[in-house]
Amino acid sequence: MTTHTLFVCKSCSAVLSHEEADERAEGNQLLLKLLEVQKNDSIYSTLNIQSVGCLWTCVKKYSCAVSFVCPQKYTYHFVDLTEDCITDLLQFSQLYQASQDGYVLPGKLPGKLRSHLLVRVPPTPDIR
Repeated sequence: MTTHTLFVCKSCSAVLSHEEADERAEGNQLLLKLLEVQKNDSIYSTLNIQSVGCLWTCVKKYSCAVSFVCPQKYTYHFVDLTEDCITDLLQFSQLYQASQDGYVLPGKLPGKLRSHLLVRVPPTPDIR
């Protein structure tokens, strides 16, 4: 089975410096809410949600960053997220997992996610 992972930057914060980031950071709060929704709704059980110390997006002043990754699929990096984006992120996870190559048409991005998409990276070519 292919593993689809949602990396959530736990140190993202619009008010705390990177050095001060702790459990109060908005990124950590987003992570906890995503895990809570996932725990209470089995439709999202196939998504591997993991925290990551830093995605380095804060240097561009974007808070709350996440990345959807999966081998042989496009990677999506969303920024400037709030807890209001949780439903959209989880709906996107369903589209992403259902897509053979991870490509989701921009018009299919749920809610306001299109305005939060920083970059879509193509899959690494299979070179042998």
